[in-house]
Amino acid sequence: MLLKNIGFRDRNARAALFDGIEEGGIRASSSYSSHEIDEQENDRAVEVLQDRVIMLKRLSGDIHEEVDSHNRMLDRMGNEMDASRGVLSGTIDKFKMVFETKSSRRMFTLVASFVVVFLIVYYLTR
Repeated sequence: MLLKNIGFRDRNARAALFDGIEEGGIRASSSYSSHEIDEQENDRAVEVLQDRVIMLKRLSGDIHEEVDSHNRMLDRMGNEMDASRGVLSGTIDKFKMVFETKSSRRMFTLVASFVVVFLIVYYLTR
């Protein structure tokens, strides 16, 4: 069936190609105007596709710029997090030294005062 369709299309293509050729000259084809219309429609379709390709190119360029800016922002944020991690680890080391050198009674009062201050702030902001 597929081979029959291919042969049929070949005959139609050949007939369309040589349509209007007679012995002694070329006669005007009735399908000429429809071919001209089809070509104009194809030209319009090509123009529409070209506009869409240009729009997609601009859009992909904008996406690329946006991705680059986000990558730079994430790199800066990562660097800042590394710096803050260093500061935080230094602060924790200082707290460890304070807790190790002070007596257990002072440590208990320090922890209790932090808890009380936290509870007061919690109830005030609630």
